[in-house]
Amino acid sequence: MIAVKIERIEYMWKDTGSGGGGCPSLSKTHGPDGYAVVGKIVDAETLAKIPQIADDETAVWVPANVLDRLKDLA
Repeated sequence: MIAVKIERIEYMWKDTGSGGGGCPSLSKTHGPDGYAVVGKIVDAETLAKIPQIADDETAVWVPANVLDRLKDLA
């Protein structure tokens, strides 16, 4: 598996329904620019339903509110 090295991570927010640590969250990355998403790993059956996932990629599930807030930044 090829891992992405990220120079700097800026925490943005977590799931609005979460209680403590270890929650689904979103962070902005710099170097390379993008986002790091923390969520629950999907099971093999769900992963098989998602098209075009490379060998060095996986999918995670997060509550919609974690990503929906991005539209408020535009």
